[in-house]
Amino acid sequence: MLTLAPEKAFFMKKLLILFLFVQTSLFAQTKPITIDDIWNGTFRPGYLYGLKAMPQSDKYSKIDVNRKKQAYEIGIYNYTTLKKETTAFSTADFPSVGYFEYEFSPDEQKIIIGSQIESIYRHSHKGVYYVYNRQTNKLDRIAEGMIQEPHFSPKGDKVAYIKDNNLFIKDLKTNQTIQITTDGLKNHIINGIPDWVYEEEFGYSQAYEWSPDGQNLAYVKFDETQVPEFSMIRYGEDLYPKVETFKYPKAGEKNSVVSLHYYNINSGKTYQVNLGKYEYIPRIKWADDNNLTAITLNRLQNHIRLYKHNIRKQKTSILIDRTDDKYIDLEATDNLTFLPGGQFIWSNETSGFNHFYLYDKNGRQIRQITNGNWEITDFYGYDPLLNRIFYQSTETGSKNRAVYSIDLNGKHKKLLSPSNGTSGAEFSANHKYFINTFSNTTTPYTFTVNLGENGKIIKTIIDNKALLEKLKDYNLPHKEFTTYRSANELDLNAYIIKPVDFNPHKKYPVLLYVYGGPNIQTVRNSWNSSIDYYHYLLAQQGYIVVSVDPRGTGGRGAKFKKTTYKQLGKLELDDITAVAKQLGDLPYIDKNRIGIWGWSYGGFMSSNAILKKADVFSMAIAVAPVTNWRFYDTVYTERYNGLPDDNPAGYDDNSPLFFTGGLKGKFLLIHGSADDNVHVQNSMRLAKKLQENDRAFDEMIYTDKNHGIYGKKTRHHLFKKMLRYVMKNL
Repeated sequence: MLTLAPEKAFFMKKLLILFLFVQTSLFAQTKPITIDDIWNGTFRPGYLYGLKAMPQSDKYSKIDVNRKKQAYEIGIYNYTTLKKETTAFSTADFPSVGYFEYEFSPDEQKIIIGSQIESIYRHSHKGVYYVYNRQTNKLDRIAEGMIQEPHFSPKGDKVAYIKDNNLFIKDLKTNQTIQITTDGLKNHIINGIPDWVYEEEFGYSQAYEWSPDGQNLAYVKFDETQVPEFSMIRYGEDLYPKVETFKYPKAGEKNSVVSLHYYNINSGKTYQVNLGKYEYIPRIKWADDNNLTAITLNRLQNHIRLYKHNIRKQKTSILIDRTDDKYIDLEATDNLTFLPGGQFIWSNETSGFNHFYLYDKNGRQIRQITNGNWEITDFYGYDPLLNRIFYQSTETGSKNRAVYSIDLNGKHKKLLSPSNGTSGAEFSANHKYFINTFSNTTTPYTFTVNLGENGKIIKTIIDNKALLEKLKDYNLPHKEFTTYRSANELDLNAYIIKPVDFNPHKKYPVLLYVYGGPNIQTVRNSWNSSIDYYHYLLAQQGYIVVSVDPRGTGGRGAKFKKTTYKQLGKLELDDITAVAKQLGDLPYIDKNRIGIWGWSYGGFMSSNAILKKADVFSMAIAVAPVTNWRFYDTVYTERYNGLPDDNPAGYDDNSPLFFTGGLKGKFLLIHGSADDNVHVQNSMRLAKKLQENDRAFDEMIYTDKNHGIYGKKTRHHLFKKMLRYVMKNL
């Protein structure tokens, strides 16, 4: 028997230990992702909750958890030191409050505290609200019962709020309450808050505004008497289910009749503003103490007007009157800002990309402030001392978002954030500081305090390095950005996720993830969402996952976005199919195992893919899909597809309902029974058509769940269901 010399034996022993260490490390780094990991908080990053810039001082506030006192608190922090300077409110003093939302008065001496919050729709909610006086340490309830949208007056001496569809003002000095409107009635009249379709599609839940001097309260009244009602069943836990009925205007049906009013506190009178002919009043805003402005849109949303009403002279004039040959995207123009002297900043897409323009007090254009083949995506305010504006844009690429500042004359532009990723800013009241939230595909959310002057980082609040360390155990695949060719030979942004042990000599199944709707992107250079972890899980199981943004999606200018006008689903499906075919031509892709899945608009796309492109897609999952745009609401649908009577082909030629005979592959249809947004009617009608055509498919209905399909273990069940379906059928 041969033996080793002692020094060689020692060396081999060390080598064996090193080998075992490497093997152990590799084993530790291949920990599989589970659905429970995704939804139980295993991958949840550290975050700043309730972050707000203080209205007056150079401080910021956020919600803290005091574990010692078992309380939620509002902490006020110093930007430069990150030290907590004071606790503005604590539930340790008021245990019945529980978790809360909050708003400081302009002088920072009072706080509105919202408790027992109950969601109504996507943005709206109601709750029990109080005013907390920081000087007296008193917590006074604003009103009995549940109320909505309480907000301080500019001087902080009054609070306006909504209760039972009526508008009220409470005087905090006298403790007296004035009821401004009395005609509020469910499913008939709404004052000061929007109806369902305004909330969902114009994206807000407060339809009233205080004048800067606090003497007038402007509000929009919604008369939804003639709007058709939609009913859905809430099964609940009782012996008999309940029917919930609300006003929902489907494409081509009647909308609420809206009107603009303002209440004068001194006179106690209410006045109506005549805005001529219009369909929608999606925004109101005070320019100064005397001038109230309103944005109106026509039914097709291709004609926008900005009105100015002088309340002292009772005179109304038009500042902006603009049309578009397709539609005007309100989201792109949602940054109207008035400057001292009456000039104002507003953005539009007339150059082909969304940019800022400066106008004089009469609405005449003075200059274009920003310019280029990129988009303004957010607005952070104007600093009158520096004469600069602060904004977010796609200047570093359509997948990225970065923060900039620029002089009002369009000069001296500065990049204030990292360029390769996604940044969003919360500026201090004087724009001296901002808290930047940055992430990209390899960097979890990082919160830093930056100087507004040049973007220099002065402190890091949260870096989430601990999450990165945890993720090393899972050896996650990489999200690779790439491009594929559209059906008309355009480059489309995409990403691809391959298994970590990818072998180009093997054949892999592919799952396409799609949304595809107007102005939305799934291909973004930002940190992982829960859906990303689901895709990583699939990659660990041997699947390749691809997502692509077809024509019609956002970040690439008006022409790219609006090309799908009046034919929702057609060009998007052409592009997705073209990409699937390109993938099928790759040597490492099994072209007979290409699946697709999506949610909402993505469910509409995946339904069409499996029904109309059976030669390309072998499996599809559709979650909460629109199956005919005639079932969806007026504001969204008519903006992008026109009126049903004017464009029947645009509705029906791209509706999954009319192509159920084409189903050959495996199809899973999923919906929440209490979806107030995309009604379960969509899936029920599709299921009926599939049954009538004797097509085999699978279906899962989530009882009493809305468009998000969540609550308790619902998301676990949903994604486990989809995982099993993919692994069995693709």
